[in-house]
Amino acid sequence: MGGSHSREDIDLTSSDEEEEYDEDYDARSPISDPAASAGQRDDDLLRTATPASLEAIDAKLRSLDLKYQRPTAAKLYLHVGGASSSARWVLDERRATYAFVDKAGDDSPSARWFLEIGPGPRVSAPVDSALQLKANPAQSRADFAAGGSVWALRLPTDAEFRRFRVDYERCLFENTYGVEATDEGRKEVFGADFAAWARPDEADDAVWADAQESLNPPVTAPMRDLLEEFEEEAGDGESIQSLALGALDNSFVVGSSGIQVVKNFHQGLHGKGASVRISGARGGSASAYSTPKKALLMRGETDMLLMSPGEALHSNGVHHVDIETGKVVAEWRFEKDGTDIAMRDIANDSKGAQLEPSGSTFLGLDDNRLCRWDMRDARGRVQTIGSSSESPVLNWSQGHQFSRGTNFQCFASTGDGSIVVGSVDGKIRLYSKSSMRMAKTAFPGLGSPITHVDVTYDGKWILGTTDTYLILICTIFKDKDGKEKTGFSGRMGNRISAPRLLKLTPLDAILAGTDNKFHGGQFSWVTENGKQEKHLVATVGKFSVIWNFQQVKDSNHECYRDQQGLKSCYCYKVVLKDESIVDSRFMHEKFATGDSPEAPLVVATPMKVSSFSIANRR
Repeated sequence: MGGSHSREDIDLTSSDEEEEYDEDYDARSPISDPAASAGQRDDDLLRTATPASLEAIDAKLRSLDLKYQRPTAAKLYLHVGGASSSARWVLDERRATYAFVDKAGDDSPSARWFLEIGPGPRVSAPVDSALQLKANPAQSRADFAAGGSVWALRLPTDAEFRRFRVDYERCLFENTYGVEATDEGRKEVFGADFAAWARPDEADDAVWADAQESLNPPVTAPMRDLLEEFEEEAGDGESIQSLALGALDNSFVVGSSGIQVVKNFHQGLHGKGASVRISGARGGSASAYSTPKKALLMRGETDMLLMSPGEALHSNGVHHVDIETGKVVAEWRFEKDGTDIAMRDIANDSKGAQLEPSGSTFLGLDDNRLCRWDMRDARGRVQTIGSSSESPVLNWSQGHQFSRGTNFQCFASTGDGSIVVGSVDGKIRLYSKSSMRMAKTAFPGLGSPITHVDVTYDGKWILGTTDTYLILICTIFKDKDGKEKTGFSGRMGNRISAPRLLKLTPLDAILAGTDNKFHGGQFSWVTENGKQEKHLVATVGKFSVIWNFQQVKDSNHECYRDQQGLKSCYCYKVVLKDESIVDSRFMHEKFATGDSPEAPLVVATPMKVSSFSIANRR
């Protein structure tokens, strides 16, 4: 099963939602008349309140020790029917009450603040990104996922809805970072240079607007349909583990029993080719085939490096495969000073390095190491970037072996060889092509580990993957002379714009699978200056999710209207498969045709590889 499903025009409105509240319906819990009058004054003030004044009101409420527990009556809806044609919202509770409850003193290790909705309670869930909460200001409503179901809480007044959002954002911040949601707390988390991250509602979107205008021509139309072109069975009990896409004639499917060679066409991957099985350990002793964790094409796509995971997903070396013969020609060990070390990941020197016929170096990443390996030495060596005049075999020194706590997890390179590194603590660091010793820019985390990271060829945009959302960061800034630079080449200082988040709607988060997580978020693939990536894709459960890059960057995009906090984009296409998807990647831009504005999308499940083309509308 495959195909595209639009998430741009989903109507989640129930017929019940069109009902007006009864005139005698008390929007707040029963209270005395003086307090009710005070509550009315609060409503009047909130209608015209700014974010800063809302905080002042909230601080006053907190000083009264209310602890965010406002038993406000509202309507609670439950979504039933999943993605079927009979899917709809049903009214679950006409007079539900909600409260943000402080459970800091309870036996609850997961979070401090919980959203509880009663009676029942119907819902009791920690306030975190797993809620996938999506606000709908036009209907004074918040949709979210909890307990394996999708809910909608509709507040009786606009003022109450605003209050809900303020409380939610504050509780989310405190649960995420463990500090109070004050100016001092935000400064502690983000630092002085990241004011736009701390207060995105007040941030200047000029950088995003400039980036939008610089692209030619602008794309304003909705994303086009996805048409399935090819589907290949893995066969022979093969279980596909990953893809290694080539920009020339062939691509490679890494499976549980070997590497399958497939042909590249303008409609996608097609046709089975030779297979190579990797076996044999160092010293000549035989060993069973070990499915590689990473396959890296090199030297004009005539060679491939295969890295298999060892303990704790680290590897002590790589196998060097000659693609033309299909044989392993060498086994390289990661060594330093005669001692074996391990690497978490490997990557090409730059976005187009696999096309260079004489390339002999590649990048390595460990929890606290960032290095370059050179295959021209019999034992392999680490080369300091920008220090080619030093000894061919180097001892590790400052700038390569970082202090403990960096917790590097993933990395990628730009077209010119600059490096972006994602960490367990959520930080994203930018290193220039001339130095690995110190990051030029370090973006703070948003509370979730970065599990995968990608960067555009020009280095102007970074895409970080977390379990529940993607984060898109613009690295462009202007120096004191007005010259445009990126965070790889200069220190951005306080000229850093707020990021944007790419999220699933609460319904799709449930349909994708409650235990499934985003992985492998990346841009479409270009390897030439002046070319612009057009789409972004990530995998979660049975979904491949595709965003229009231009649309995400558009500050006037409808998703961003009336949003509070970091702007989140929910407009995407979905490719749905029958089984969990292993990998989703766009082929090289050269495989785009006049009938398609983008190269085919390749989607791999454990048993099949499917190729999709984005078709022009007729």
